[in-house]
Amino acid sequence: MKIDDLNWKILGYLQQDARESFANIGRKVGLTPPAIAERVKKMEDLGLIEGYGTTVSYALAGHQLKAIIMLRAFMGKLKPFLNKVKSFQEVVNCYRITGNENIIMEVVLKDQAHLEKFIDELIVYGECRTHIVLSNIVANAPIKQSKN
Repeated sequence: MKIDDLNWKILGYLQQDARESFANIGRKVGLTPPAIAERVKKMEDLGLIEGYGTTVSYALAGHQLKAIIMLRAFMGKLKPFLNKVKSFQEVVNCYRITGNENIIMEVVLKDQAHLEKFIDELIVYGECRTHIVLSNIVANAPIKQSKN
């Protein structure tokens, strides 16, 4: 699907605030609310818009630590890990990657004791490297139109 400039503008507003009304977006881009609704529906139907969500503060939700954990799976342990990782409530994002490690995970944890217990569960599957997140520099940045 080729995304025209108007759709990019609409996507930009929705990525900033998915609850913004079609009337507000329409005023900003020069279209009627029904025209915005039709474009949004088409982008949803095509899978360009994958969904809408809520960003929750992990700290206010009772998690003191956010960490990035990289895992290099032991021989024969990658597939079992890929099946198991979906059940870990600590994991908020998990990617299978290229390079020395097979997996990179973003996790939220109550405290250091929780981190230690979680790592103990992971080391059955492979070698772990853990990095504690100090702060977010860029978070949930919008996808923008490429300049090509």
